[in-house]
Amino acid sequence: MKTRDVEVERETESAAKTERLASGQMTSSESPTSAAPLLSLSISADYSGKPGVLRNLNLEMQPGEILGLVGESGSGKSTLALSILRLLDLKGGNTSGSIRLKGHELTSLSESEMRSIRGRDIGLILQSPMSSLNPALKIGTQMYETWRAHKPGTRAECTPRFLEILHSLNLDVDEKFLNRKSAQLSVGQAQRVLIDMAVLHRPSLLLADECTSSLDLITQKEVLNIFRQLSRDMGTGILFISHDLLAVSSLCHRIAILRNGELVEVGLTSEILKHPSHPYTQQLVNALPVPESLNK
Repeated sequence: MKTRDVEVERETESAAKTERLASGQMTSSESPTSAAPLLSLSISADYSGKPGVLRNLNLEMQPGEILGLVGESGSGKSTLALSILRLLDLKGGNTSGSIRLKGHELTSLSESEMRSIRGRDIGLILQSPMSSLNPALKIGTQMYETWRAHKPGTRAECTPRFLEILHSLNLDVDEKFLNRKSAQLSVGQAQRVLIDMAVLHRPSLLLADECTSSLDLITQKEVLNIFRQLSRDMGTGILFISHDLLAVSSLCHRIAILRNGELVEVGLTSEILKHPSHPYTQQLVNALPVPESLNK
């Protein structure tokens, strides 16, 4: 076999393994021994006067994987996101246990060390795009502040990068757009700006906390496609936190079901939808809307 043919075969096999790893279908014998999970955690979390918000929660994510975390309001979804970021104490909470990102223990890091990780290695997209942006600052200014938190460069040098990402997020804008403030944006535009800011530094992990709940169905579909693109093209692992099982099932490789602070079921999306084992998961799946045409 010619050398070029061997190289092509190896590249094809490597791409196939990456796809199986992201979908949760790669066996442990196929996984390279040096490949640690992107995220591995075993934690509990409490608030003052409210113990057991998260109880012995164990979870792993692989690089490039989109993992859906589903649960009703108050189940502990946002508490988990804040725990990963080591920000739960700002809400009067406390996290105990282990949180490892690419094999590195986060719970032992100082606050200054965590600040260097937030935004650079872990990106965050919150629920309400309009309230997440600073109404007093121009969009370009907010992007530049996000950029210079971790990397040098003048505003003029960074602007092409800002526009490049916005274009990749299906927002056809020019430099004038960066002079707008959040009140001058649609909700869909504001959500794309937040995604832009969250992925400026190409984080390995993106936490998306109920970030499609305020969007109309068409915009929601576009944002879900953007997440697929980020996972595929940048290898970003995405923890997609939502109470919307329908959106989660259309996007995620695997689904984790959270109820009352405990993970009750974790599995491949297809298996969760076809064969839910926990009674609560069964209720969620049975509540999914079915088109009337299928009931006739």
